[in-house]
Amino acid sequence: MNDFDFFAGTWDVVNRRLVKPLSGSDEWDEFPGRSVATRHFDGAASVDEIAFPTKGSYGMTVRVYHPGTRQWSIYWASSASGTLDTRPMVGAFTGDRGEFYGEESHEGRPVRCRFVWTVVDEHRARWEQAFSADEGETWETNWTMDFTRAS
Repeated sequence: MNDFDFFAGTWDVVNRRLVKPLSGSDEWDEFPGRSVATRHFDGAASVDEIAFPTKGSYGMTVRVYHPGTRQWSIYWASSASGTLDTRPMVGAFTGDRGEFYGEESHEGRPVRCRFVWTVVDEHRARWEQAFSADEGETWETNWTMDFTRAS
Protein backbone atom coordinates (compact mmCIF):
# COMPACT_ATOMS: atom_id res chain seq x y z
CA MET A 1 0.00 0.00 0.00
CA ASN A 2 3.00 2.31 0.12
CA ASP A 3 3.57 2.41 -3.64
CA PHE A 4 3.29 6.21 -3.85
CA ASP A 5 5.50 6.95 -0.81
CA PHE A 6 8.33 7.75 -3.24
CA PHE A 7 6.30 10.71 -4.51
CA ALA A 8 6.05 12.65 -1.24
CA GLY A 9 7.87 15.96 -1.57
CA THR A 10 8.36 18.74 -4.09
CA TRP A 11 9.10 18.10 -7.75
CA ASP A 12 10.05 20.10 -10.83
CA VAL A 13 8.15 18.76 -13.83
CA VAL A 14 8.71 18.83 -17.57
CA ASN A 15 5.37 18.28 -19.31
CA ARG A 16 5.01 17.23 -22.93
CA ARG A 17 1.44 17.08 -24.22
CA LEU A 18 0.34 16.06 -27.70
CA VAL A 19 -1.48 19.05 -29.21
CA LYS A 20 -4.08 16.97 -31.13
CA PRO A 21 -4.43 13.46 -29.66
CA LEU A 22 -5.78 10.65 -31.85
CA SER A 23 -5.38 12.75 -35.00
CA GLY A 24 -2.11 11.38 -36.36
CA SER A 25 -0.33 14.61 -35.38
CA ASP A 26 3.12 14.55 -33.80
CA GLU A 27 3.10 18.18 -32.60
CA TRP A 28 3.93 18.45 -28.89
CA ASP A 29 3.51 21.32 -26.41
CA GLU A 30 6.23 21.41 -23.73
CA PHE A 31 5.68 23.36 -20.51
CA PRO A 32 6.93 23.42 -16.91
CA GLY A 33 5.22 22.36 -13.73
CA ARG A 34 5.85 22.22 -10.01
CA SER A 35 4.27 19.46 -7.93
CA VAL A 36 3.94 19.06 -4.17
CA ALA A 37 2.85 15.62 -2.99
CA THR A 38 1.89 14.32 0.45
CA ARG A 39 1.13 10.88 1.86
CA HIS A 40 -1.88 10.10 4.02
CA PHE A 41 -3.58 7.12 5.76
CA ASP A 42 -0.13 5.70 6.67
CA GLY A 43 0.72 5.38 2.95
CA ALA A 44 -2.69 4.21 1.70
CA ALA A 45 -3.45 7.60 0.16
CA SER A 46 -1.45 10.14 -1.81
CA VAL A 47 -2.41 13.67 -2.82
CA ASP A 48 -0.54 16.10 -5.01
CA GLU A 49 -1.12 19.56 -6.41
CA ILE A 50 0.65 20.57 -9.58
CA ALA A 51 0.99 24.15 -10.83
CA PHE A 52 1.30 24.86 -14.54
CA PRO A 53 2.62 28.45 -14.38
CA THR A 54 2.71 29.10 -18.12
CA LYS A 55 -0.84 27.74 -18.50
CA GLY A 56 -2.27 29.65 -15.52
CA SER A 57 -3.84 26.51 -14.09
CA TYR A 58 -3.48 23.81 -11.44
CA GLY A 59 -4.28 20.14 -11.12
CA MET A 60 -4.79 17.90 -8.13
CA THR A 61 -4.57 14.13 -7.93
CA VAL A 62 -6.03 11.97 -5.17
CA ARG A 63 -4.91 8.34 -5.00
CA VAL A 64 -6.50 5.84 -2.62
CA TYR A 65 -5.40 2.24 -2.02
CA HIS A 66 -7.98 -0.54 -1.61
CA PRO A 67 -6.45 -3.27 0.62
CA GLY A 68 -8.96 -5.92 -0.52
CA THR A 69 -8.11 -5.64 -4.22
CA ARG A 70 -4.56 -4.34 -3.69
CA GLN A 71 -5.27 -1.69 -6.30
CA TRP A 72 -5.17 2.07 -6.41
CA SER A 73 -7.96 4.36 -7.60
CA ILE A 74 -6.70 7.65 -9.02
CA TYR A 75 -8.86 10.78 -9.35
CA TRP A 76 -7.97 14.08 -11.11
CA ALA A 77 -9.26 17.59 -10.50
CA SER A 78 -8.48 20.61 -12.67
CA SER A 79 -8.69 24.31 -11.91
CA ALA A 80 -9.16 24.92 -15.65
CA SER A 81 -12.43 22.95 -15.74
CA GLY A 82 -13.39 23.37 -12.09
CA THR A 83 -14.29 19.69 -11.87
CA LEU A 84 -13.25 16.49 -10.14
CA ASP A 85 -13.29 13.54 -12.52
CA THR A 86 -15.04 10.80 -10.54
CA ARG A 87 -14.14 8.07 -13.05
CA PRO A 88 -11.08 6.50 -11.44
CA MET A 89 -8.02 5.13 -13.11
CA VAL A 90 -7.51 1.76 -11.40
CA GLY A 91 -4.41 -0.38 -11.22
CA ALA A 92 -1.32 -1.41 -9.31
CA PHE A 93 2.45 -1.40 -9.19
CA THR A 94 4.72 -4.29 -10.03
CA GLY A 95 8.12 -3.28 -8.76
CA ASP A 96 8.92 0.26 -9.89
CA ARG A 97 6.22 0.36 -12.61
CA GLY A 98 2.54 1.03 -12.10
CA GLU A 99 -0.21 0.64 -14.72
CA PHE A 100 -3.68 2.14 -14.31
CA TYR A 101 -6.67 1.95 -16.66
CA GLY A 102 -9.97 3.73 -17.02
CA GLU A 103 -12.38 5.53 -19.30
CA GLU A 104 -11.94 9.04 -20.65
CA SER A 105 -13.72 11.29 -23.11
CA HIS A 106 -11.93 12.84 -26.06
CA GLU A 107 -13.80 15.29 -28.27
CA GLY A 108 -17.09 13.91 -27.01
CA ARG A 109 -16.36 10.24 -27.62
CA PRO A 110 -15.34 7.59 -25.09
CA VAL A 111 -11.77 6.27 -25.18
CA ARG A 112 -9.76 3.92 -23.01
CA CYS A 113 -7.07 5.63 -20.97
CA ARG A 114 -3.85 4.27 -19.46
CA PHE A 115 -1.47 5.81 -16.95
CA VAL A 116 2.04 4.41 -16.54
CA TRP A 117 4.13 5.45 -13.54
CA THR A 118 7.84 4.62 -13.57
CA VAL A 119 10.04 5.22 -10.54
CA VAL A 120 13.48 5.85 -12.04
CA ASP A 121 15.26 6.43 -8.73
CA GLU A 122 14.70 8.43 -5.51
CA HIS A 123 15.14 11.71 -7.43
CA ARG A 124 13.35 10.99 -10.72
CA ALA A 125 10.02 9.57 -11.83
CA ARG A 126 7.94 9.55 -15.01
CA TRP A 127 4.19 9.58 -15.66
CA GLU A 128 2.64 8.86 -19.05
CA GLN A 129 -0.94 9.04 -20.28
CA ALA A 130 -2.10 7.20 -23.40
CA PHE A 131 -5.47 6.92 -25.18
CA SER A 132 -6.86 3.99 -27.13
CA ALA A 133 -9.73 4.46 -29.58
CA ASP A 134 -9.86 0.70 -30.32
CA GLU A 135 -10.54 -0.82 -26.87
CA GLY A 136 -6.87 -1.18 -25.98
CA GLU A 137 -5.58 -2.80 -29.17
CA THR A 138 -3.28 0.17 -29.78
CA TRP A 139 -2.23 3.08 -27.56
CA GLU A 140 -1.09 6.61 -28.34
CA THR A 141 0.89 8.38 -25.63
CA ASN A 142 -0.43 11.94 -25.42
CA TRP A 143 1.06 13.39 -22.22
CA THR A 144 4.28 12.75 -20.34
CA MET A 145 5.58 14.27 -17.12
CA ASP A 146 9.21 13.89 -16.15
CA PHE A 147 9.63 14.59 -12.44
CA THR A 148 12.89 15.66 -10.82
CA ARG A 149 12.98 16.10 -7.06
CA ALA A 150 13.39 19.79 -6.19
CA SER A 151 16.42 20.68 -4.10
